[in-house]
Amino acid sequence: MYRACIFDLDGTLTDTLESLTFSVNETLRTFSLPGITHEQCRSFVGSGAKVLMERALRAVGDESLSRLEEAMKVYGRIFQEYCTYDVTPYDGIENMLQVLQNRGMKLAVLSNKPHKQAVDVVTSVFGENLFSLVQGQMEAVPKKPDPTAVYAIVDALGVPKEECLYVGDSDIDMQTGQAAGMDTVGVTWGFRSKEVLRENGATYLVDQPGELIAIVEEKE
Repeated sequence: MYRACIFDLDGTLTDTLESLTFSVNETLRTFSLPGITHEQCRSFVGSGAKVLMERALRAVGDESLSRLEEAMKVYGRIFQEYCTYDVTPYDGIENMLQVLQNRGMKLAVLSNKPHKQAVDVVTSVFGENLFSLVQGQMEAVPKKPDPTAVYAIVDALGVPKEECLYVGDSDIDMQTGQAAGMDTVGVTWGFRSKEVLRENGATYLVDQPGELIAIVEEKE
C-alpha cells in the first residue's frame, strides 16, 4: 500500500505559469530585452531558476549569457515579490489532497523552485496543515532529478520509499522518482505532454486529480 505522496509544485499542484512568465519578463525588461511567451516559459521550467533564466536569455538573443549573473540577482528579487502572483491550484487538487490526508496519507512537496518561494506558494495557497514537509531548491542539496532530497523526505516522513508515490508533471519528475526507486505518477494537466511522461518512465498517468485517489485505493 501507499502511505505517502511527494508532489512536485509548479504544473502539478499549482498553475504558476503566469507568475513565472511575469517574473522572467520583468527581469528581461530591466535589461531592455524582449520578453518570452507563456509557451516558451512552459517549456523552460522544471530545472530550477538558473536554468530558466539561461533558457530565457538565450531565447531573446543573449547566447553568451553575459547578463546571467546580474539577471539572477534581479530575478531573485522580483520573483520573491511575485512568486504568488495569479497562482491557483488546479481544479480538484485541494479536494484530492484533503481526501488523501483524511485517509492517513503523509504529504510532502519537493520543488526545484527556490526554497523560500516554494514555501511561500504552498502556505499561501494551501495553508500550513496539509503538508508534513515542503522543500524547494537549496544550495547544499542537489536539484532533481538527483534523488538525495527524496531520500531525506521519506526519512523525515518515516515511510519506506516503496510505500511512497512521487507525483509530478515533467520528465525531471519522472526521472526523480525512478532514481529514488519509487512508483511515479505523471499528471497530464501540467507543463509536459503524456508522451514525455511516458517516455521518462511514469508508472501511472492521470488526467485529473481524483484518479490519484483511485490509485491509492486500488493498491490497498
